[in-house]
Amino acid sequence: MPNLAGYGSLASVTEERINDKITRKFVSGQQGMIVWWNIKAGAQFAPHSHPHEQIVWVIKGKMDLRMGSERRIMTAGDLAVIPGGVEHEGSYPEDTEVVDIFAPPREDFLKGGTPAYMKAV
Repeated sequence: MPNLAGYGSLASVTEERINDKITRKFVSGQQGMIVWWNIKAGAQFAPHSHPHEQIVWVIKGKMDLRMGSERRIMTAGDLAVIPGGVEHEGSYPEDTEVVDIFAPPREDFLKGGTPAYMKAV
């Protein structure tokens, strides 16, 4: 159920294994997308950018996020807004849960598979 109109439940969304340390669930509407990440300690997202605005919300754990030239350690409850086109990267020193909101929806995520910046984890 990646595309949704109306009601649904997180329990009914299929979990996709990205690699041995990262899984995700996502739902997309016409204008935005929400992604639930489960990330194991030691995982990394390599430097990358995309045209989509991204809102990051750390639910549990710890994330070292570099956005442009600024780096912060984010913990449960922290938020970040990454404008489209800004290079960013993340690493995870402990098991972490993150929710990302993208606008517009990520076409590459809708196609499935592992994004290139997540392969070298």
